[in-house]
Amino acid sequence: MTIQLMTDSSADLPLFLKNKLHVEIIPLYLHFSDGQYTCGQSMDTEFFHKKMKELGELPRSAAPSPSDFYEAYKKIPPEKKILMLSISSGISSTYANAIAGKNMLLEEEPHRVIEVLNTKTASCGICLLMHEANKKIEEGYSFDELVSHLTERIDQTATLFVLKSLDNLVLGGRLEKIKGKIAKTLNIKILMKATDEGTIDVVEKVRGEKKSLQRFVDLIGEYTQEAENKIITMTYSRDKERATNVLEKIRNKYSFYDAIVEESGPLISTYGGEGALVISFFKN
Repeated sequence: MTIQLMTDSSADLPLFLKNKLHVEIIPLYLHFSDGQYTCGQSMDTEFFHKKMKELGELPRSAAPSPSDFYEAYKKIPPEKKILMLSISSGISSTYANAIAGKNMLLEEEPHRVIEVLNTKTASCGICLLMHEANKKIEEGYSFDELVSHLTERIDQTATLFVLKSLDNLVLGGRLEKIKGKIAKTLNIKILMKATDEGTIDVVEKVRGEKKSLQRFVDLIGEYTQEAENKIITMTYSRDKERATNVLEKIRNKYSFYDAIVEESGPLISTYGGEGALVISFFKN
């Protein structure tokens, strides 16, 4: 393949897609009190949850440096054109650093072709875009056609979240401890979405597990009415049964032709917490 696809470790890609496309993944970093770890390399999902329980703390995340990207790009054969799909610039400096790393290499090797796209999403949102890239490569799209198509698809991507627990929001300082206790007592669940700018907004606060999951399913209909030719992607954190049950409700209500379900990696689990669900699909 003359195109080299790359992304970062916020992307929760199933192994079959990663291997088929030979995707190169640039890891983000997680800092615990006992040291720094690289997502997907020195820290996998199981080790992450074990470390969370041992230390009772939430790690701080850090983007790959421009030098990390420079080194990753440089390893790719010069004849290959590179397409990097980055986590949203609205929630990470990864995109800016990917651009900086690109410029560093182009100063040395100006004939290289490197495109970096701000996906305005993460997790299964990037998985959705990679799946689309695979389809278009199989259809014979050129590099320029692929970049143009995925740029359009980014603006058509909907990403929705539902949290089972607010514990990580409290640990990470994004929610005051007293408010977290009140929400837990009242059994409040939070529904969120990725905005058009790639930031994260709270959509609704719903009381009760059953009601929140039903509202999560119903929200899909506000973004798309024609799912027949579309795929839905989902990631879950530590609760596969919850994910399976919700996906069944989704597919009973909407006619998505296929679904990809994957466990979220350490980075997304840091922010979502156990039980979190993320879904992505293309809007009308």
